[in-house]
Amino acid sequence: MSWLIYCVAGIAIAIALLIFVIWISQYNGLVSVNNRCDESWSDVQTELKRRYDLIPNLIKTVKGYAKHERELMTKLTELRESVIKMKGTPQQQAREASQFNQLLDKLMVRLEAYPDLKASKNFLALQEELTDTEDRIQASLRFYNANVREMNNKKQQFPSNAVANMHGFKMREYFKVEDKKTAEGMQKPVEVDFD
Repeated sequence: MSWLIYCVAGIAIAIALLIFVIWISQYNGLVSVNNRCDESWSDVQTELKRRYDLIPNLIKTVKGYAKHERELMTKLTELRESVIKMKGTPQQQAREASQFNQLLDKLMVRLEAYPDLKASKNFLALQEELTDTEDRIQASLRFYNANVREMNNKKQQFPSNAVANMHGFKMREYFKVEDKKTAEGMQKPVEVDFD
């Protein structure tokens, strides 16, 4: 009879220990997923800040250079058209051609002295940065929403839901666009205006 009591007591202790281990495991899993949700949301905020800090600075930098080059190119184009249309004396045409050559030389020297400031490279760099930033934001949002899905699954599935309810874990919200106008706006590419 005493061996039966020891057996029942042993089984009860084993069951209690198993429940305790499962409880601890579920709690630690919930804490881990909750922290991943917080971390991934922080990543989203970092990428959004990057967008708001980086993009205007890039646009301003490229816009300043493009404006400077645009003025020189406009002058060069106007002078070129003037030289082509010129029907004056050779002296007048030489003066116009000299001015055109000076502007052309100025442009070439500027581009050679600062090869990394070539307009095409700047525009390509800006486009690449815009694309990279938007891709990083989308990747961060996907990672955040995946963590939210995992947290919400744990909050709703047994046995983790019992642990979650007892310890006050909440359902997390997905990042999703509710407003139709906002959703349509997010589907459009980012517009960049250099004027």
